Amino acid sequence: MSLWTPGGEHEINQAKPESHSDDFDSDTELDGLPGFDDLTPEQQEQAKAMATELAEARQRLSQTPAAEVIANHMMGIYELAAIHLSSDIPNLGEAKVAIDAMSGMVSSLDGKLGENEGVIKDALQQIQMAYVQMTNSNDQGQGE
Repeated sequence: MSLWTPGGEHEINQAKPESHSDDFDSDTELDGLPGFDDLTPEQQEQAKAMATELAEARQRLSQTPAAEVIANHMMGIYELAAIHLSSDIPNLGEAKVAIDAMSGMVSSLDGKLGENEGVIKDALQQIQMAYVQMTNSNDQGQGE
């Protein structure tokens, strides 16, 4: 089996990966960090609670439709573009990167974003219009 990447096609080793326990190996030290056994009992309990919370969050995320998660990320990209446009000194280049990313996602996922698709397309259109207005006002300001 092979995997296509922009750098070309790569063969994938289909050997089964070594099995790893979900539990942290208490004998392992990472880059000089203390192992689990080096933590105080209170810190161990906090670590266990954090691991449990992370596992629960991963479980919830696995049950959420991908279109909802992607829509949420796309709105984050919209916000990023808006932040760059609304700065005291607008950063049009960075805003354009965010807008182009959102536009590419919208066009490549056309018809796959579920009930959020209309809202996302409207948001994209609004941020594109804001960008054009900012670009035009910036060009007029430099032309005076």
